[in-house]
Amino acid sequence: MAESTDPAWERKILEKLALEAVVEQRRRRRWGIFFKLLGFAYLTVVLLYAVDWGSSAERLADGRKHTALVQLTGVINATGDASAEHVISSLQAAFEDRGTAGVILRINSPGGSPVQAGMINDEIHRLRAKYPEIPLHVVVEDICASGGYYVAAAGDDIYVDKASIIGSIGVLMDGFGFTGTMEKLGVERRLLTAGKNKGFLDPFSPQSADHKAYAQTMLDEIHQQFIEVVREGRGKRLKEMPEMFSGLMWTGARSVEMGLADGFGTVESVARDVIKAEDIRDYTEKANLAERLAKQFGAGAADSMANSFGRFSFR
Repeated sequence: MAESTDPAWERKILEKLALEAVVEQRRRRRWGIFFKLLGFAYLTVVLLYAVDWGSSAERLADGRKHTALVQLTGVINATGDASAEHVISSLQAAFEDRGTAGVILRINSPGGSPVQAGMINDEIHRLRAKYPEIPLHVVVEDICASGGYYVAAAGDDIYVDKASIIGSIGVLMDGFGFTGTMEKLGVERRLLTAGKNKGFLDPFSPQSADHKAYAQTMLDEIHQQFIEVVREGRGKRLKEMPEMFSGLMWTGARSVEMGLADGFGTVESVARDVIKAEDIRDYTEKANLAERLAKQFGAGAADSMANSFGRFSFR
């Protein structure tokens, strides 16, 4: 059988191959554009999150009377949104706005660092003295315990939900001891110090009675500071009882009876009925991505040292 020499047949094959090549090239181009757009969108989101564009309240500041809202949410520490740096900055912006009729500090926190809580408490007292015409009301949501209550005690008054958790006025210091585990593993601890107390509460050494007593003294001192802050902030409203400063927690309803809180309310009801300014503007400052990364990186060494023997905490 003779081979086909029909030029039309060869031309059709070439045209088909050329068409398929064009289609494949277009397909690759479309996918390339898609992935470039996807990468650009991802980069845009990261940049928008990393750059501090300012709070919505600052962009809307126009002098009209409103209620300024600042939120304290989560564990109070130096590296998160509930750090003294961010809460204080938010409070300052709220008080400084000429349209602020009153400030609401919304708290939903189990506590945290005594130092960070103390810094926020001190700043609230300073701002209330500097702007005596602007009240600061605390509104509690689910929980306002330990360091959260340390902050709340600085407010003019405290509003809760009947089922909120309030209190835990105490201090703890936690850590671990590994001496038994080391003995079982046959590991010997070789600790050299200059200064007889430099190995204070070392978790790999037997607990020293002197170190334990000294730590308890510090706990008691910080606890007394906490008690005085609550007494100063609540004044004659406080109905003291033996268990009030024992570290126990109470419902919002019980806290009102004890004088730890003043009544029931929400952000909206306090803005409407107490401050008389229903327009609520949020001044809460958030940590941007760059700040989060820098603080987490910088705090890593400090956290590892603190965790080695325990840390003081309002939790």
